[in-house]
Amino acid sequence: MTDWNRQYREYKNIFKGRRLPLAFVDLDRFDRNLAYVAATQKDTGKTVRVASKSIRSLDLIRRVFEKGGPVFKGILAFTLEEAAFLFDHGLDRIIVAYPTAQPCDLALFAQKTGEGADICLMADSFEHLKQISRAGEQAGAILKVCLDADMSFRAPGLHLGVRRSPLFTPDQVLDLAREAGKLPGIKITALMGYEAQIASVNDNVPGQGLKNKFLRAFKKRSNRELSRRRSRMAARLADMGIELEVVNGGGSGSLVSTGKDESVTEVSAGSAFFAPGLFSHFHEVAFEPAAFFALQVCRIPRPGMVTCAGGGYVGSGEVNANRLPWPRMPRGLSYLSTEGAGEVQTPLVLPRQGPELKLGDLVFFQHAKAGELCERFNDLYLVKDGKCVGRVPTYRGQGMAFL
Repeated sequence: MTDWNRQYREYKNIFKGRRLPLAFVDLDRFDRNLAYVAATQKDTGKTVRVASKSIRSLDLIRRVFEKGGPVFKGILAFTLEEAAFLFDHGLDRIIVAYPTAQPCDLALFAQKTGEGADICLMADSFEHLKQISRAGEQAGAILKVCLDADMSFRAPGLHLGVRRSPLFTPDQVLDLAREAGKLPGIKITALMGYEAQIASVNDNVPGQGLKNKFLRAFKKRSNRELSRRRSRMAARLADMGIELEVVNGGGSGSLVSTGKDESVTEVSAGSAFFAPGLFSHFHEVAFEPAAFFALQVCRIPRPGMVTCAGGGYVGSGEVNANRLPWPRMPRGLSYLSTEGAGEVQTPLVLPRQGPELKLGDLVFFQHAKAGELCERFNDLYLVKDGKCVGRVPTYRGQGMAFL
């Protein structure tokens, strides 16, 4: 259990006098998360594909592979431009997790494949396949394709999970695979399905005992159903003579349950390394918050309240209070419901028993999401053994913005 006020004093001393706002990664925590992720697959034989979207710093992505060992294999990228950027910087075995219909993207896909890159692009429709086929044929290359299957939970009038692929049943996957076999310039080498209703839903939230029990029961039911369905998809593709290099599943919140699925060859992890606000309360897994940003106290509008400069780094997704940055240190800070986190100022109510904050003092937050933090900062300071040991650029710091 983290003593956040003690941690606050330590971080405050480390960053005293530095320009704010700033962002940093605690490498001790990051490395423990890395080891924890690896340990979830110790008895499964599965490897872990690193979701680069949740890190967005080349140096830290490399650190996962260097420190984590052979259990970490491959990258799950979010655009083809990012995949090309990663390949140009010495990383490979990349699956691009989201389809694209842009001719420039597909031309880049063909170009990098011709240069020797092992890149595989997601597809879930015949139109996707035709466009990839055309790019491959024009370049004289065979482009690798990953079929994206919908792993959501469905019942009459109910859909729980993300809206991604139209491929829900094994028959739909098989029908598309047959169509792919008629097209030149492509080869199906992977199958992916992301069970967001398990991997991204908190089910161990303090004070929500009954809701937590319900969500855990639902997750077990959903996992049983989707595991059977995914297994049939993989088996029937194999019966067609399609040799899958990869069957990918899950995310940071479902590492344990997805790892037990015999049909998958690998699991994905990304948010696990930074452990942002939205990954605080899982029953199946537990990570340490490792990435933070710091703001300065620039006003004291009244006793018991401070105002910070900046802070409106709101997470993507559904609009609710959880998408605001999470005030972590000192412990017990809270937002004003009428203002929230603002672009230029963020007022906060102080806890009754917390430390006094003065002008110029630091307040530490976590982003609700993981890699989105890096879209706001050019670099990340690195903390290890209670000291600042350097800093590394983010994608943004290297002049790259991929979406």
